[in-house]
Amino acid sequence: MAKVFIDGSYGTTGLRIRERLLERRDIELITLSQELRKDKAARKEALDSADIAFLCLPDDAAREAVKMVESPDTVIIDCSTAHRTADNWVYGLPELDGQSFLIGNSMNIANPGCHASGFIALVAPLVQENLIRPDARLSCFSLTGYSGGGNGMIAQYETSDRDRLLSAPRMYGLSQNHKHVPEMMKVCGLDHAPVFCPVVADFYSGMQVTVCLTGDDLHGTIDDIRAAYKEKYHCGLIRYCEDDENGFLSSAKFSGRDDMIIAAYGNDERITLVSRFDNLGKGASGAAIQNMNIVLGLDEATGLVVPDGYMACNLNL
Repeated sequence: MAKVFIDGSYGTTGLRIRERLLERRDIELITLSQELRKDKAARKEALDSADIAFLCLPDDAAREAVKMVESPDTVIIDCSTAHRTADNWVYGLPELDGQSFLIGNSMNIANPGCHASGFIALVAPLVQENLIRPDARLSCFSLTGYSGGGNGMIAQYETSDRDRLLSAPRMYGLSQNHKHVPEMMKVCGLDHAPVFCPVVADFYSGMQVTVCLTGDDLHGTIDDIRAAYKEKYHCGLIRYCEDDENGFLSSAKFSGRDDMIIAAYGNDERITLVSRFDNLGKGASGAAIQNMNIVLGLDEATGLVVPDGYMACNLNL
């Protein structure tokens, strides 16, 4: 039975991981009392005694926690931004070619960002297949539920006397320095940062990431894009699926789930690439548990909420 410690289990990502793991019989959760959860010595003991340690902490606290670990047997899955582009850390998106093998054999795994997961799932295969050049100048629009802002934003949205402006979508990251952009560039192999426009709206969870292309951006056709996606994402937790709700695409469709669907809409001149998932699922906690399952040699979807008819992929091939 694997021993698991969640450092930062009271944040939204940590709470969702805990909820999923409490239902499992193959996991022993190491827990600290309310009085000890910020005690450095107690945290260090828990980290060193764990087979898997999830870090659900702010960036600086995550870096500090990594330095605290002395056990050579503790696998760290860091859900912060701190190590996503760092050397000697494996990026935890197993659907990338060869990445599942690296995850399964790593002691240090950086869990992807939520917006970044949707962007990379759309763009990385197209760069790899030479349908998009590495020097392409892309733009990305990403709509998320307010749980992505953590407990503070959840309280802000759910208070009875909240600001009326919260009832409409709000763009943020206005300086074009959003913390997910570096991993978007590095993992996709892009020369230029995308113009990135994240938007938070008045629903709890769900995410819809959109990348728009013109015919000038593309070496091929929209059918070439669809073929590349269908080849790469025919099973597992990311799937190609042209699904809509009577001509609409809801950002909340995958709320509560741990998988993702992607699709390409439009024509050869104007193309919209779309990924839909839960910002707390495949965008955070679900992805972290998926990575843990791979480390433990289990089916990647063990303990996760996936659709009927889910078909596992052998990602190590």
